Amino acid sequence: MTPTHEHLLREMAPQVLGAVVRRYGDFSAAEDAVQEALLVASQQWPREGVPDNPRAWLIQVAARRVTDQLRTEIARRKRETALVVETADQQVAPAPDHEPEKDDTLLLLFMCCHPALTRASAIALTLRAVGGLTTGEIAHAFLVPEATMAQRISRAKQLIKKAGARFQMPSLSERDERLEAVLHVLYLIFNEGYASSSGDSLQRVDLSSEAIRLTRSVYHLLPDDGEVAGLLALMLLTDARRAARSGPDGEIIPLDEQDRSLWDQQAIVEGVELISKTLAQGAVGAYQLQAAIAACHDEAAHVDETDWPQIMALYGLLKRMSDNPMVALNHAVAAAMVHGPAAGLELLKGLDDDARLAEHHRLPAVRGHLLEKAGDVPRAIEQYRLAARRTSSTPERNYLLMKAARLKERSQS
Repeated sequence: MTPTHEHLLREMAPQVLGAVVRRYGDFSAAEDAVQEALLVASQQWPREGVPDNPRAWLIQVAARRVTDQLRTEIARRKRETALVVETADQQVAPAPDHEPEKDDTLLLLFMCCHPALTRASAIALTLRAVGGLTTGEIAHAFLVPEATMAQRISRAKQLIKKAGARFQMPSLSERDERLEAVLHVLYLIFNEGYASSSGDSLQRVDLSSEAIRLTRSVYHLLPDDGEVAGLLALMLLTDARRAARSGPDGEIIPLDEQDRSLWDQQAIVEGVELISKTLAQGAVGAYQLQAAIAACHDEAAHVDETDWPQIMALYGLLKRMSDNPMVALNHAVAAAMVHGPAAGLELLKGLDDDARLAEHHRLPAVRGHLLEKAGDVPRAIEQYRLAARRTSSTPERNYLLMKAARLKERSQS
């Protein structure tokens, strides 16, 4: 399947799922049917071409799968065949060639974050249904084995079915109850798009762009919510650096080496305005703090002008709000920029026993970076190589191995 076909299918998937769920009301059956339709399209479209109306084509194929599932269930239960099949044909007729172009993705997003689910299950299900992430990618984001995540998603779909969740925008109280999970899902989708956890590409622009689009929709729905505005600002300020993050061959260019003239100034202005407005409103949440950190980076015309003491203080506040080990890693880097690499390395010691980082590449990568700054070349090389073995992202692996090779060459010259 070509990248063009893959991008189109990923873009269509949540819209098609929303349409099928709206029609038949069974989330689990609809999700399975849409996945089958996507598989058929991935095999057929490269050979025969993309249909004139790819969305309607996918809905029609998915509808036929739902029909097959219903008929199988009817046969299994040995109901009165003639009457039930007739009813089934009426209920699950194939989609018309010109399905109304209605985007139900936002409704689908809130439905996946149903209160019947645990927060972790809701997020995992939404990443699968709305974000289009694979089970492996979701497991990586949650720092758990893939088999564990597969079971979690399967249970979540069954719970949605048992709860009788309706495909409609929740009430105000229900919306508030689900909002935290919705924002976390959008955050994870954006992160997977901005820095892909696996594969040959550093970035998946379709994912990050979709996350920004959906977050804008939530922001228009809830313009006075500080964390919604903070998340949108964070995405804009982070995505603004996208064009400078990789070289002509897809290689990673770290933040301190990027050509800042390539940064999207329009996105930076919008993001800074958003975070400045929401910070002035009072209560501050984690997304607002992260957006403020991103603004510190984006507003520095040169890397030497970065306000690292402010960034360190903001990460300190984030650490008190959350036990996320990634926040602790970033705080260690900021501390190293303010107080020297020894201070950062000392902070990393507290993460060595964190099971969530046991097989993650970020900890040895950060330790290698700080050891390099401290002048401990042999240990820095060792940590870079360890990080390279742990990552499933080809650009990340190449970058880490390049760092190790250059350090070794420099030490031998």
